[in-house]
Amino acid sequence: MNKGTRITLKDERTDKKHDFCYEGGIVSFVKHLNENKTLLHPEPIYFRKEREGIEVEIAMQYNDGYTESIFSFANTINTIDGGTHLSGFKTALTRTANDYARKNMLLKNDRTTLSGEDIREGLTAVISIKLPEPQFEGQTKAKLGNSEVKGIVEAVVNEGLGEYLEEHPSQARSIIEKSIIAAQAREAARKARELTRRKGALEGAGLPGKLADCSERDPARSELYIVEGDSAGGSAKQGRDRRFQAILPLKGKILNVEKARLDKIFSNDEIRTLITALGTGIGEEEFDISKARYHKIIIMTDADVDGAHIRTLLLTFFYRQAPQLVKEGYVYIAQPPLYKVKKGKMERYLESDEDMEDFLIDVGTSDARLISLKEGKRDRVWEKEELKDLVKELSILEKLKKTARRRGLDVSRYIELRAKNPKDIPIFKVESKAEEYFLYSKEEADELIREEEKRKGRAKKDEEIEEVTITKAEKLPEVIQMEEAMGKVEERGIRIIPGIDPKEAPPLYRIEEERNAHPLYDFREIAKKIRELGRRGMTIQRYKGLGEMNPTQLWETTMDPEQRTILKVTLEDAVEADRIFTVLMGDQVEPRREFIQAHAPEVKNLDI
Repeated sequence: MNKGTRITLKDERTDKKHDFCYEGGIVSFVKHLNENKTLLHPEPIYFRKEREGIEVEIAMQYNDGYTESIFSFANTINTIDGGTHLSGFKTALTRTANDYARKNMLLKNDRTTLSGEDIREGLTAVISIKLPEPQFEGQTKAKLGNSEVKGIVEAVVNEGLGEYLEEHPSQARSIIEKSIIAAQAREAARKARELTRRKGALEGAGLPGKLADCSERDPARSELYIVEGDSAGGSAKQGRDRRFQAILPLKGKILNVEKARLDKIFSNDEIRTLITALGTGIGEEEFDISKARYHKIIIMTDADVDGAHIRTLLLTFFYRQAPQLVKEGYVYIAQPPLYKVKKGKMERYLESDEDMEDFLIDVGTSDARLISLKEGKRDRVWEKEELKDLVKELSILEKLKKTARRRGLDVSRYIELRAKNPKDIPIFKVESKAEEYFLYSKEEADELIREEEKRKGRAKKDEEIEEVTITKAEKLPEVIQMEEAMGKVEERGIRIIPGIDPKEAPPLYRIEEERNAHPLYDFREIAKKIRELGRRGMTIQRYKGLGEMNPTQLWETTMDPEQRTILKVTLEDAVEADRIFTVLMGDQVEPRREFIQAHAPEVKNLDI
């Protein structure tokens, strides 16, 4: 927002440093917002004027997408609900674009007019004004109310944008032609939209046949479950409380609205069904949140990859076509259980792997105690809450090891070296044309260098030698996390030392129960053994799909307001939300590939 401002962040633990400085100010901001999109013109349109003591600064750029992303600021405060500066910008943009199109005979006739919605399709813009006495509506300062600002912004946009369009005719033509195509699509959508109009909340006429509506007519007390598939939809319809819960089963994966105009959206049967059920309409001209038929819209999909994909497609629809439903807190995500555990007469549903882990630890430590042995004799005892906390810390250490291993980092080697020498071990990064990997001691690095020198000496002169360079790398985040986790384990009295051979030495630990004792030869065996004890005699059922649950189970676990857990979808960072939807659901493949590669080590459940 303020060009040239520099912010430096430094992590003194690792000497990592980030330097933030945007010489372009809001021009850099617009480029950042559009970085994964196909642009209609390479450089943003930018103008800055000062009128009557008010500074107006605007940067805007068009892409070939179908959504608008406009961010407005007053005195660097993000006015998320807009205000007079945004109104002035929109009015002037519509007028200036239409004037230019008529003047250059780009429209069919003088009567044809492009709407503001048409002209803003694919627009990314940042509006920043600075004024001496801002008047905001509400304590959150979400909307600017100064009446004089509207006219000033209009004048600045009329002048600045008008000059740009005159001076850049090819870019201007591209923008107007895109707007004309948007207008044609809007007209096609208008005809299709008639099929989705709600004919009154009390009538029920025109509602989709697959919607099992509720009898409650107060939207504030009504819930709509959007369910994946007819099988789960059938269970949900039988298990629901039909007084206030409506069920809408959707077949397959809905259209990705990130890549579709409004006319295509309205031609999709599943989305048309969803729009009709919601009752609000979609799009700037039609949407009316006061017509929402339900104030809780709950997305309920399977706990697998397909379910996650369908959930993402639905969230894309809500964010792009009905963002007010998200902003007002109407959209939720159901949390069906992943496991059902049964032991004797006890039954329990667990929502995640983390819950399962905690449950097994709770059960496994309930009647057990851990004894540390020194030269075969009792040294220390852990039991009850102290043992439970210790096992949870050891489990965290295990997870960090798995994550690091996926990144090609052998932390077992690091633990062994650390046990021999508690001091900080230098990490060396080895880079070659083919790969990169990491070493944990200077001796290993020196040995590699000697081997390379020998290999080069043996090679023929005309043979290309792969260059290998060795540089000291900054400490990796995984190693920092490992050190912190190991520190917490050591604080609880566990010695971080490599395992021993049972044939050569007595055990390091022993877990005792009422009737049994289990010798352990490695600190890493402790958590594993506790989980085994927790799982003993227990039946564990893992649910992959909602259809695997009968109506009673679905009600008890996922739909009963007294028992269920549902997550409210909120919009905390509009810029980051726009970026992630563009990356995951947009046309550009490369950013999506980079995202997958960056986050692949974090994947927990993958269907192959």
